[in-house]
Amino acid sequence: MATLLYSLGRAAFRRRGLFLAGWLLLIALVGGGMATFGSHLDSEATIPGSQSQKGIDILEKALPSSTGVTAQIVFRAPEGSTVNDPEYRSVIERTVAAAGKAPQVETAVDPFEAKSVSADRRTALAQVLYPIKRDALRDSSVEALEHIAFQARSSGLRAEVGGTIYSSAGLEVGIGEVIGLVVAVVVLIITFGSLLAAGLPLLTAVIGLVAGLLGLLLVSNIATVSSTAPSLALMVGLAVGIDYALLILSRHRTQLASGMDAEESAARATGTAGSAVVFAGLTVIVALSGLTVVGIPFLSVMGLAAAGTVLMAVLVAITLLPALLGFAGTRLRPRPGSRADRRERETGSGRRWNGGARWARLVTRRPLVTVVAVVIGLGVMAVPAAQLSLAMPDNGTAAPESTQRRAYDMISDAFGPGRNGRLLVLVQTADADPKAAATEVAKGIGDLRLPEVLSISAPQAGTDGRTAIVTVVPKAGPRAEETVRLVRDIRAATPDLGTAADAEVLVTGSTAAAIDVSDLLSDSLVPFAAIVVGLALLLLLLVFRSIVVPVKAAVGFLLSVGAAFGAVVAVFQWGWLADQLGVPTTGPVFSFMPIVLMAVLFGLAMDYEVFLVSRMREEYVHTGRHGESVIAGSRHASRVVTAAALIMFAVFASFVTAEDLTLKPIALGLAVGIVVDAFVVRMTLVPAVLALVGNGAWWLPRWLDRLLPNLDMEGTKLDPPRQEAERRPVRALR
Repeated sequence: MATLLYSLGRAAFRRRGLFLAGWLLLIALVGGGMATFGSHLDSEATIPGSQSQKGIDILEKALPSSTGVTAQIVFRAPEGSTVNDPEYRSVIERTVAAAGKAPQVETAVDPFEAKSVSADRRTALAQVLYPIKRDALRDSSVEALEHIAFQARSSGLRAEVGGTIYSSAGLEVGIGEVIGLVVAVVVLIITFGSLLAAGLPLLTAVIGLVAGLLGLLLVSNIATVSSTAPSLALMVGLAVGIDYALLILSRHRTQLASGMDAEESAARATGTAGSAVVFAGLTVIVALSGLTVVGIPFLSVMGLAAAGTVLMAVLVAITLLPALLGFAGTRLRPRPGSRADRRERETGSGRRWNGGARWARLVTRRPLVTVVAVVIGLGVMAVPAAQLSLAMPDNGTAAPESTQRRAYDMISDAFGPGRNGRLLVLVQTADADPKAAATEVAKGIGDLRLPEVLSISAPQAGTDGRTAIVTVVPKAGPRAEETVRLVRDIRAATPDLGTAADAEVLVTGSTAAAIDVSDLLSDSLVPFAAIVVGLALLLLLLVFRSIVVPVKAAVGFLLSVGAAFGAVVAVFQWGWLADQLGVPTTGPVFSFMPIVLMAVLFGLAMDYEVFLVSRMREEYVHTGRHGESVIAGSRHASRVVTAAALIMFAVFASFVTAEDLTLKPIALGLAVGIVVDAFVVRMTLVPAVLALVGNGAWWLPRWLDRLLPNLDMEGTKLDPPRQEAERRPVRALR
């Protein structure tokens, strides 16, 4: 591996113009494709094989209006007035009539005819139906409906628009993300002491990210790409893109400071640090691609999209970065006598301990005490994770100032929270009257006397002559545990209800679908973790040729993810620091947060494992002295790992400021997880564990040693003059 990457780095350095032109051409091609075809993001979340999805598929043909996009216009009269007052009623009727003629609208239901007026007569709810899916709804159509509804405000009425016409905030870049980039630039300048050196990782990260995101948006024209996929791809791609370039550039600068030729240094940095980048990237890609095992298409797309941007980051780091190093030449060499020069020389020669070496020496002095302290401390941080509650997002989690959130709250106050999460009970017969069968099913549900039920509607027949639906309104909101229990109780009774009515009975609709997603994600956590961790452990086994190192890496990850989950629960469920972090409402965390956070954090945690332990392994292979290799590896890698972790933290923390509550908990969990994993697990626990187990850290059974290919992560083949005796102690241990 090191030899191949060494040759690639040298070729990129020598033919830098060709490599740069290749990347610019790629961006031009995908950019041109985007300009021509645009993008087609999909906000639909299908759950193949679930009862709710089966019901939705049937209703799309038999009763399309029940599965199409819906809008809600909520009117509220001023204090002391009612919506029945002539001046307000006439405004509402005119508004609803205008909404019925709005673009893409099929029909608008008058709230007075539908009896959708609250008990206090101050609130009226009008339904607006679109015979299309959300991804076919134009933004201009939503804006037109909002304009019609908001005109009613001039009469003194309060009017808000809600419903399924609104989806996730998706890809939005604001001031928080800009601040994150500024912090990253500051960290890079402090790390390298040079504007040129600081700019290169940022430049390569942006180029890889632009190519990856444009490619993803272009692919959305021929494949289903969820609206949340670009957000995750942006967050992960930006973080790893900077970090991977940072690792290679740091090695290059150290070698330049020692007097190495620029071309040789770029090739060697690509061969050694580049090997760490390749395998670190592979672990992230494996973890993100593992989301496909869940079986939820939109989640699979999120994982594959983010994995694609990570792949682009790796390719940029080992091809474009060496080319840019060629353009920079010796200008990246620290100026003789400068602080950066002294620091690089001290790191490279080991003549003086830096902060990383001193810290490693401290935590390995009494390794058992360090291990126990870290495990107990992270265990305490993970305590809140035991109360993790999951649900899918809806308009109740939108920003408080948004019209859809205001509409959601107005409906909850006037009609009860369950009105925002109605359940559809589908009744399909073979040859009997579906409306009569549905009436019998509705009576059967009423006879169950379920305490969570607020009301049961009269049946509505479909157009196929075989299908009807009954609407059940829960007392609690769509994300409440009471509603989840209600869905399960009705489903438990559907076999008997179906037998009595001689029909098939399914509980479906958006609320039931969200519950099915949550259940599927919960059931998938264990197999997902087993597959992803197992594959990553195999990669680490190949890289480090050790049994202890991969196992230690996995245990450390579990500690980090536990602390991350604990922080998410404390903020988003308990409300700690909620106001300071801009969390408008507390409650269940979104169902796909744990599995996405685990995938991303596992991959990034393995990044630090590879960055740090590869330097320790390299020292050990060259010297055979275990204790010194742990300290030396920390001395060489600590500054890079510290800078990388601070940059990732800045990037992830900046996304905590996003309004999209789908992304907020993931960003917070990653920000906390990265800090914990880098500074507590990798730079504290890892040296302590390695010191505790001694030379056994690099033990590998002989039979396994013979089976595994030698990837030469340490770059020993790049240094022919080294004496064979220097490597003999390692072979003896095998």
